[in-house]
Amino acid sequence: MKRLSFYLVLSLAFVSVCMARPKKKAPKNLIDDPKEMAIAFAEDEMKLFPELWIYDWGSRPFFGYSQGVGGNAYLYLYAETGDPRYFHYAEEWCDTLVNEDGSIKKRAMEAYNLDLIRGGWVICQVYRDIQANPELVGGKEAAKAKLKKYKDAMEDELIRQLRNQPRTCDGGFWHKLVYQHQMWLDGIYMASPFMAAYGDTFQKDEWKAEALQQVITCWRHTYDPKTGLLHHAWDESASQRWSDKEGHSPNFWGRSIGWYLMAMVDILDYIPEGFQSRLNLGHKDTITISGRDTLIRYINTLVDALPQYQRGGLWYQVIDQPDREGNWPEATVTTQFLYAIAKAVNKGYLPADRRQIAMDAFNGLQQTPFKYRDEEFVGPMLTRDAEGRLTLGQCCAVSGLGGSPTYRDGSYTYYINERIRHDDGKGTGPFFMGCYELGKSK
Repeated sequence: MKRLSFYLVLSLAFVSVCMARPKKKAPKNLIDDPKEMAIAFAEDEMKLFPELWIYDWGSRPFFGYSQGVGGNAYLYLYAETGDPRYFHYAEEWCDTLVNEDGSIKKRAMEAYNLDLIRGGWVICQVYRDIQANPELVGGKEAAKAKLKKYKDAMEDELIRQLRNQPRTCDGGFWHKLVYQHQMWLDGIYMASPFMAAYGDTFQKDEWKAEALQQVITCWRHTYDPKTGLLHHAWDESASQRWSDKEGHSPNFWGRSIGWYLMAMVDILDYIPEGFQSRLNLGHKDTITISGRDTLIRYINTLVDALPQYQRGGLWYQVIDQPDREGNWPEATVTTQFLYAIAKAVNKGYLPADRRQIAMDAFNGLQQTPFKYRDEEFVGPMLTRDAEGRLTLGQCCAVSGLGGSPTYRDGSYTYYINERIRHDDGKGTGPFFMGCYELGKSK
């Protein structure tokens, strides 16, 4: 009872902070150096959310996808800086939610929800880090126990779900059991990097191939050559109210494309040169492909289209209509593109001149003034409050399609009226990773 009361009090406190507005007097340029910005921002987030389950305004320990984003972001910083605090921030979350028998608390496998796979990527990276340095968790004996329960969690919970995940006729995972016949761009990021990482960790190439299958199937059904963008979702049955006769959702939601681009760039960490796999095309047709080359081609095609929709370094909630009345610049899509483009340049997937697109985003977040939706504040997305803490403003809290009792129709009006908040974890983790990547490629 005391524990429940603690969570309730803590939750109410954080909701109050979340609703606070950024201060109106912010310096025009907060931090010029991207690496310095990355560390400063990550440290401020750890102070705001002292445990990972609280990250993204969590009210209770939960195997949530936002916490998964944060976990991997801090593990990224651990890999880059060697600071063990970042590792422990993520590992303590895993340790709390994974029982000794490998079962995961607060996770319903029967929902076949790809969002509830996302945290597996954190578990997998923690597993790899412990393998590389058992002293992180107290030595070889402690490491042995941790490795066993984390491997059991991945295999008995997450891989088991994915083996049975409902699919479209050509092999695409349904986003959730309740969203029958539907692939969402969001789901690619939630599951495919984990599958690729798991396949690489345990030498199971079939899971690398599955990760590629999902990315490529989704591209084939959502890519729009007219705009160069991807529709938020595709309904194989074309029966949803939001669906056109081809099954496409009617608009291009910024963050969904951000999820997808990040997924492609991150999956390539685990796909070696020359890796060949079979691609299911439906109707029992399969071909052998070089998935790595395919993803790099997709990354270039998508990034080539993005600058035309950028305004002052920022991208908008409905990304292809930045100048339409009611649309607004959105922080999470901007930070996700910043990260994905900067990393893709550093990895050699994109030409070096594409770094400027990410640099424009970095500068725009600090310098481009605009009127925040639903408030009087006019200024940049990134501000510093009276105590000196950095805040990322104007983040879309959530968007989706279908559902009940309120049906989300995917219209322009629906997207631009979704809830906004500050320091949303779906943008903050990509932001400090993206800043660090920019700093690596000066």
